Amino acid sequence: MARILETELYEPVKAFLENQGYEVKAEVGSADIVACRGGEDPVIVELKTGFTLSLFHQAIDRQGMTDTVYIAVARGSGRRFQTTLKSNLKLARRLGLGLITVRLADQLVEVHADPAPFKPRKMKPRKDRLLREFARRVGDPNTGGSTRVTLVTAYRQDATRCARYLKENGPSRGAEVAKATGVDRATRIMADDHYGWFERVERGTYGLTPKGADVTGKRSDKSG
Repeated sequence: MARILETELYEPVKAFLENQGYEVKAEVGSADIVACRGGEDPVIVELKTGFTLSLFHQAIDRQGMTDTVYIAVARGSGRRFQTTLKSNLKLARRLGLGLITVRLADQLVEVHADPAPFKPRKMKPRKDRLLREFARRVGDPNTGGSTRVTLVTAYRQDATRCARYLKENGPSRGAEVAKATGVDRATRIMADDHYGWFERVERGTYGLTPKGADVTGKRSDKSG
């Protein structure tokens, strides 16, 4: 597949802007494209074959000259590009930048976002989940920045307390486990058996699987 050049994006973007009544010129000062229309503020477009950190750096620098700054990249195909586009679109909006893609096969120019001040939309359910997890978690069992390790969540801590109770007391009813451990959701945790630690002995009564018995001998969960 032939390598795409930034210059291949220029003509489609220029034609797109000219169709909207702009006069367009390339490489004016430090800007890839500058477009002017009447007495309006200039439009600046920075071109790259794909999303890069330097592209965003350049666009942010151009905001010192005008609020109307776009980044333009070659449009790819497939799910991978769509995922990349979605994440970079969020970043562009947060920075107040416009975002354009160019499909070189047919010169299609598509504007995905116009420059505008960023207004964050708070998601209360996500905030509530975050605060519930913070409040329920005992201590600080994880290390910030950890990847590819099993993180200790409040749910895991509760499940560990249930498993330790069963290890010490044998198969027990959910209500007994909840009362002894302080884990209100003990019955649901053991019934769902997310980790493969629990098995139902009879209705409402649960015991440990061999995997659960092995986990109770470890203190890595730091669940107190």
